[in-house]
Amino acid sequence: MRPGESLAGQSVEIARRKLTARFASAAIASPELDARLLIGAVLGLDLTGMITAAGRTLSPDQSMCIENFARRRLSGEPVARILGHKEFWGLPLKLSAETLVPRPDTETLVELALEMLRAGPAPNRPWRIADLGTGSGAILLALLSELPDARGFGTDISAAALQMAEANATDLGLADRASFIACDYAAGLNGPFDLIVSNPPYIRSADIRDLAAEVRDYDPRQALDGGADGLDAYRALVPQAARLLAPSGALVVEAGQGQSGQIERLMTAAGLISESAPKADLSGIPRAVAGRKMPP
Repeated sequence: MRPGESLAGQSVEIARRKLTARFASAAIASPELDARLLIGAVLGLDLTGMITAAGRTLSPDQSMCIENFARRRLSGEPVARILGHKEFWGLPLKLSAETLVPRPDTETLVELALEMLRAGPAPNRPWRIADLGTGSGAILLALLSELPDARGFGTDISAAALQMAEANATDLGLADRASFIACDYAAGLNGPFDLIVSNPPYIRSADIRDLAAEVRDYDPRQALDGGADGLDAYRALVPQAARLLAPSGALVVEAGQGQSGQIERLMTAAGLISESAPKADLSGIPRAVAGRKMPP
């Protein structure tokens, strides 16, 4: 498939092969998957549907839409941005320019948060959870989907991000247990909470220019930039969270590569105790750090 080439009248299978080859020649990391997702989105087909509709011919409008998607992908725009949604923890989430694309590594945080919550003493009330810097609501909604009696509160400084989080909560049938507040981390919250989670910005300012274009040019900078050493957000939110946690409550945060030890020290200084080593992601990087507030 050459730039500007019309696929009208060609089969779905031929279009998929041509788009895959075009993406591969541009060194896109997952050319076949991206081609399937983009063509499937235009035609309203999932993977199975793409197979059964392999011989269907494309209309001029469908060809034009596929070419538009191809141009955007070749310019570096992530597939999730093009489609406007991304799956996280098995949940379909809408995205906007004000929200990060949720990544599989962050599911490590959800796993550790559930472990910490379930390992603590069972409270005599439904669990209360806060997600600081909620963005699309991915972490909070994943937790609520696993904890049917829990109540969640998501904060963000971006009103547009909070609107997206609220829309996702509604779409997933979780709106009756999720509230969203505009504030800086935990500044607008009242405790106590049994669990506080956060995936704050942790990229060092000087390193942002070296990020992959899909992240650097399309994720909101305020959700990436963690200051000179990448730890500015933790210095702000860890003390806030420690004050709002119930006795035996837990704080769980995502960490960048090489940051887990420094974050643990910030938690210790705020009175939170590490019960176990940080939880590693699938690449072996310590990705989720937890601390528990000990009873007085």
